[in-house]
Amino acid sequence: MSSSHYLDVLCTRRMRLRVIAPLLFVFAMLFVYVRQNDAMRRMQALWRQQSATGSLNATTMGHHPPPDVVSVDDLVEQHHGPVDWSRFAYTQYVTNSAYLCNSVMLFELLHRLDSRPDRVIMYPQHMFDPDAPGDASDKGNDARLLIKARDEYKVRLVPIQVQSRSMDDATWAESFTKLLAFNQSQYDRVLSLDSDSVVLQHMDELFLLPDCPVAMPRAYWLYPDKEILSSQIMLVKPSAKEFARVMARAEAGTRGDYDMEIVNYLYRDSALVLPHRPYDLLTSEFRSENHSWYLGTDDPAAWDPVAVFNEAKFLHFSDWPVPKPWLPMPESTRDNMQPKCRTVNGVESCVERDMWLGFYSDFTARRNRVCNTASKKRKLRR
Repeated sequence: MSSSHYLDVLCTRRMRLRVIAPLLFVFAMLFVYVRQNDAMRRMQALWRQQSATGSLNATTMGHHPPPDVVSVDDLVEQHHGPVDWSRFAYTQYVTNSAYLCNSVMLFELLHRLDSRPDRVIMYPQHMFDPDAPGDASDKGNDARLLIKARDEYKVRLVPIQVQSRSMDDATWAESFTKLLAFNQSQYDRVLSLDSDSVVLQHMDELFLLPDCPVAMPRAYWLYPDKEILSSQIMLVKPSAKEFARVMARAEAGTRGDYDMEIVNYLYRDSALVLPHRPYDLLTSEFRSENHSWYLGTDDPAAWDPVAVFNEAKFLHFSDWPVPKPWLPMPESTRDNMQPKCRTVNGVESCVERDMWLGFYSDFTARRNRVCNTASKKRKLRR
């Protein structure tokens, strides 16, 4: 090949590269843009479905749970004989009217998801006497909500004396009531869930896990400073013995000991550990810039907010200093604390922000629908 012909070929190839390289860059940007917009369309479809049905549904997003998540069918196959679901129960503890509404909302979701175990709500006995005559129309708001839970969502009502202690933080002083789950010995197992949460998928499979006094996920967001278990979701085997141990520790605890400290003192080294994926996702995870503790890897590319949402079964509202979702959120707080948009391969993505805002708007919409809070506010304005 002559030198002039070689130079002609080389120049031709360079010209092709100059033309192809920008095209490849454009196609790469289009791929990222389409993927991000596809995720946003799925999220928008999710919120549209929420508006129609009043609940979040992760299965509409086109993702599947991770392959290592145990399904109900897998555990039923290992179970000897048919499962008697009446031996198990989802439980809620209530200390005031705000948390009563939260609990009824949670049971509405479990009802919608066709969960099979019983549903039990423990509430202050002054709210409603289940043996009192009369219908719901002549009851107060708390009583009407309890009747709705019983009649529409098949919830068993259990009036109780609220457990409380003198503590610095009044918000959590009555959280000891959840420890009464250890005393529900009419059931073989109960699943206690914090009511400031959303059930995205039922968790019936947990009731069929190997026998143990208690099972909890790790509080992954506190690692590595604190290696403790989370009491936001607790699978409990009720018994007189364990209830006595729990109450004894509650009485012996210091002013800084809440329900989470008590169960960790007793069970941190012996509890069956539930995987926090998919059983304990915090809303603050969508605001975080470091997802290594949730994902179990330092690879930033492993974070996919849509996939994380779709595999999750239990979403807990924990966004300090953002107020809980039933409390007013100042516009300045929302603007300052909402997830920041990020740039992915040169394209701006606001998926985390839109999902996070959607969690709060969904909660408000369901609260208005289930508890009729919007009409109550209108009455107060008159």
